[in-house]
Amino acid sequence: MFRRNFMQRITLASAGIGAISAATILARENKTVTYHVKGFSCPTCAVGLDTMLRQQTGVIQSKSTYPGAMTVIEFDPHVVTEKSLKAFIADLGFTAEEEHKHE
Repeated sequence: MFRRNFMQRITLASAGIGAISAATILARENKTVTYHVKGFSCPTCAVGLDTMLRQQTGVIQSKSTYPGAMTVIEFDPHVVTEKSLKAFIADLGFTAEEEHKHE
């Protein structure tokens, strides 16, 4: 059931992309955070998480790996917070634990 709901959300999200203009992104200092993600059961989970995160306003890029159970997210801290990113990941059915902050 969880997998089916997750896959439906990925499909719907990939239909439209919400993004900030490139000029806005370049004008701000972005942050990068690395999370250990609990709940990945296959490579599709990692790809799906990236797809969903990239749809979020303020997320510049996301790279998740299934075997490593990690996700690295670059984001604009003026638009989205780490707390909201973790809450969004939790809403998708995963648990994100902070590994390392990059400045």
